[in-house]
Amino acid sequence: MVRDSASAAVERQRAVQEKVDADDKAERKPSQKTPMQAGARIYPAPPFPKQHHAKPGKEARIEPPPLYDAPYWVGSGKLEGKVALITGGDSGIGRAVAVLFAREGADVAIAHLAEEEDAAVTRQAVEQEGRRCLTLKGDVASRAFCRQAVEKTVSELGKLDVLVNNAAFQVHSAAFEDLTEEHFDTTIKTNLYGYFHMAQEAVPHMKQGSAIVNTGSVTGLEGSKELIDYSMTKGGIHAFTRALSTSLIDRGIRVNAVAPGPVWTPLNPSDKQAGDVAKFGAQTPMRRPAQPEEIAPAYVFLASPQCSSYITGEILPIVGGY
Repeated sequence: MVRDSASAAVERQRAVQEKVDADDKAERKPSQKTPMQAGARIYPAPPFPKQHHAKPGKEARIEPPPLYDAPYWVGSGKLEGKVALITGGDSGIGRAVAVLFAREGADVAIAHLAEEEDAAVTRQAVEQEGRRCLTLKGDVASRAFCRQAVEKTVSELGKLDVLVNNAAFQVHSAAFEDLTEEHFDTTIKTNLYGYFHMAQEAVPHMKQGSAIVNTGSVTGLEGSKELIDYSMTKGGIHAFTRALSTSLIDRGIRVNAVAPGPVWTPLNPSDKQAGDVAKFGAQTPMRRPAQPEEIAPAYVFLASPQCSSYITGEILPIVGGY
C-alpha cells in the first residue's frame, strides 16, 4: 500500500512536470507590459519629454505638469480647524499635501526656497479650498529661518498643529569619488538639519493631538548607488522619525514618515539628465512614477487624529509595488 501510494505520487509529480515542460516550449505571446492604472484618473507614464531643469526646479516648467489637485477627493473635515506648516510646500508632494490639507479644513503655511511663482499657485489653490495660506521664503538649513517660519505661522494663523518636513535637495553622482564635500554638505544640511531645526522650533508650540509627518524615501530603505548622500539622509530621516516619536509620545505628539518611490515632481527633472528623465519611474513594478496627488492622502492619514491616533514612529512606503 505504501509502495503503491509513493508510485502514484511520483506519477502525479511527473504529470505536473510534463505539463509545465510543454507550456515552456509552447510559443506564447509576450505579456503586454503597460503601466498600471488603478486610480481615479489615468496618470502619465514614460516616455516623458526629455528635459533637465536648473535647481531648485520650478513646477511651472515641468512637462507634463505634475498632477496635484486630486479632483475626486472629497473632504470630510479630517483636519478641521488645524494649522499646518509644510516645508517644500510650493510644488510637488508639498503642494498636493497643502491642497488636501486645506480641503480637509486646515489653514496652511508653506515654506519654499526661491520658487515664488510656484508658491503663488499653491497659495491660490489653498485659498480656492476656502482656507488661509501663508507663504514663507527661506532656506530650511538655516536655524534662524526655521524659527522665523514657525513664529510667523503661529502669529498669523494662530497656532501650529501639524508640521510636514518635506523640503529636500537631491543631485546624483555617477561615481562615488565624484561626490564632493560641498555636494555632501548641501544634502546633509537641507535634508537633515532642515528637519531637525524645523521640528525643534515647532514642538514647543504643539499640543496633545499634534502631529509631525516627515518625507522619507525608498532610497532610505533600499539605498541608491548614484544617490549615496541622499540615501543616507533619507535613512537618517527614518531613524529620526522613530527616535523622535518615542521622545514625544508622553506629550501626545505623533511622529511618522512617508517613504515615496519615484514621484513626478521638480526634484528629479532638476537632478537627472534629460534622457534619464524621459524614462523616470519606468523601473517600478507599476512602470510609471507616482503623481503627487497619489502620495498626498498618506499625509492626510498620518496628520489626522481621526485616522491615525494609534500610529506613531512608523514609516509608510508608497513605492509602486515591490
